[in-house]
Parts: sequence; C-alpha cells; structure tokens
Amino acid sequence: MTNRATVVTGLGCLSAAGRDLDTAWKNMMTGVARPHPPTKIRVETKRLSPVFEVADGEWRPSNIPLGRPVDKTLSVEYFLSAFEEALKQAGLSVEDLRGRRVGVCLGTTVGCTLNDERFYRDFRTGLEPGLGAIRRFLDNNPAQFASEALDLRGPVCTINNACSSGTDAVGQAREWIQDGLCDIVIAGGTDELSRIPYLGFSALLNTSEKACKPFDARRDGLNLGEGAGVLIVESRDHAARRGAPALVEVGGYGCSADAHHITAPHPGGLGLERAVRQALADRDPRQVSFINAHGTATVPNDMVEGQTLARLFGPKVAVVGTKSYTGHALGAAGALEAVFTVQGLVKGEIPTTRGFEEPDPECVVVPTVKPTGVARTYAISTSLAFGGTNSAILMSVVP
Repeated sequence: MTNRATVVTGLGCLSAAGRDLDTAWKNMMTGVARPHPPTKIRVETKRLSPVFEVADGEWRPSNIPLGRPVDKTLSVEYFLSAFEEALKQAGLSVEDLRGRRVGVCLGTTVGCTLNDERFYRDFRTGLEPGLGAIRRFLDNNPAQFASEALDLRGPVCTINNACSSGTDAVGQAREWIQDGLCDIVIAGGTDELSRIPYLGFSALLNTSEKACKPFDARRDGLNLGEGAGVLIVESRDHAARRGAPALVEVGGYGCSADAHHITAPHPGGLGLERAVRQALADRDPRQVSFINAHGTATVPNDMVEGQTLARLFGPKVAVVGTKSYTGHALGAAGALEAVFTVQGLVKGEIPTTRGFEEPDPECVVVPTVKPTGVARTYAISTSLAFGGTNSAILMSVVP
C-alpha cells in the first residue's frame, strides 16, 4: 500500500429528491419530499407502501458518447446521468479518461436482474422467449458497462453487498487509489425499483404505509427508492497535477460482518461499532461534525444504530437521515448518502430529517429537526445491510 491521500473532485446524483445534486440539495434543505404509491411497477397487495421514484419527466438520459449501442436498463441510465454530472464538476471529459488508469467500482443490489419476470414466466411454461432479456442482463453489469463503454484501463468491480454496496464501492475506490492501482476511480451505486424486492420487503413487514420517519418514536418501516450516486475519486497528487480542486478527502473506511442474523443487526451494534472505529482510525470522535445515518426508519435498525452512534460520539452528535428524501435506494443508498455527506461538509450545513417528530428514548440520538449548521471538519456516513454487513466512510475537509 502506498498510502496516497484520496480525494473527491466530482459529485453527481439522481433520485426522487432531484434530477441533480443542486436540485436535490435545495429540496432537502427546504424539506421537500415526494413519496407516493408506485407507478412504475405493478403491485396487487392490500398493504401498499409509498415509494420514492425517479420521475420520468424530471431527468434526461445522458449525452455521454458510448462505444456501442446497448439496450440500457434504468440502473445504467441512472448511473450515466449521475456520472455525467460528477464528471463535469471534476473538470474531466470522457476523452480525458479513455485508455487511462481509471477504475470503476459501483454498488447495486437489484440492478436489472429482477425486472425480467415475463422472460422467466414464459420460460417456465415451455415457451421460447428468446435471449433478449439475457443479453440485456449481461450487457448491463454497471461497472463492466462503464469500463468497456469508456475504454478504461483500471480495475473493475460491481459490488453486490445488499444495502451497504454503495458505501463499500467508495471505500474500495479509496483502497485502489492507496494501493496505486489507478489514478482515478468512478465510484458509487445505482439501483432501480423492481416489483420483486417491493413485494419481498412488504412480506417482511418492514415497509411503512406512510412516509418513513427515521428515528421517530412512531416509525414503522421503510419506503423503497431508486437512483444513483457517483463520486469521482482520485489521488490528491493526481488532482493537484491537473489543477482540480478537492472537495473533501476520503479519510477512512471500515467494514465488518455481524454474523448474527440474516436481516437484523446485532442488538449491541458490535459490527457497526467495529466499522466506524476502522473508519475513524486514530481520530478523536469529538472531531466528527455530523453523521449521515443509515436511518431506514425500521424499528430495530434505528434503535441499534442510534444507540451505537450515541455510544461512540455522544448523544448530542448531529445526525441526519437523508432516506427521508430518497427512500431506501438499496445498492445506491450508500452512494447517494456519501454524495450528501460530502455536500454537507462543503456547504457547512445539513437538512432536516423529514418526518421526524417525536424522539425515541431507545434510539438515544435525536436527528435534525431543522436545517443545521455544522463544522467543516469530519463527517461519517454509515450503512447497515442484510446479511449483517456494516460499513462506514469518513470524509474530511482538505486542509
């Protein structure tokens, strides 16, 4: 490991909060959120949970030139939209990247794998549905798609680590830079709404029939979402050589596995604590100005996360739950939250946690109830995933 400093030079996002980062941040700072019954997927259940959809009329497909025509999934389209925005802020063009040591690390959970129900039904009933759905699936591995389409020469990885996938992708990007495997990494996550996970989460009884309320005493479940978050991550030296200003440094990353339960976090938050301590390294927790929490608004997750964060940082630490604006975007969640964490440090303020009204003593921490100014020092974003995975990344203002 060369231990090269790793910085973020570009941000991009697409979600129900907005078609780009500026729009999303404005909506979040003014408390605007738009959960509603699903319109893109067909559901026939008595118990209907609202979702945070990317509205078809509020975003435009990317104009990035690709090497060959591909029948793109929404997951790839969402990624390209966020990537184009991040690339512009980083002061880069596609031609600047072609043929160079640029890595791609993207998280996804659903991707396009669960939107081919018709193909599977036809196949099971003895019909011959053709290979179009299979080709589309193989052509739309997000990271591989980006690397091939842009003719990149760095490492490639699509991370499928449930709800921590996007966070892990940013952490992996930092490690690639530190190991000297590449100079730039396109990092983030992307996911689209799908009927199967919607029904699956409903069957688990962990979705709410109302807008989600992270850390609220009356919270009763999550709302699913979709979208993409992209960060342009590069070595500090490389950014300096091309004159690109660094937004923040990716100062730390930690991950662990509870090995406790397939869906529930360890009741003592042991895995989350290990991940956060790894991300902090030898830094004083009191220097952390805020935490963008996983904050799903499910009863056990918020309780365990809140207690763990209070134990590590004190009960008065500033906590925000941005899923109240994006929903739980699965593999894209950690990437979107990483983008918003950087933005909070850059702006020196974080939004209110929408829907929060009544503190829960069992959560200990109380999330933001209004737009809140924060010190431009350190911030942490956390993710707790099915399977017991816990991940955390530390962002810091570049000195």
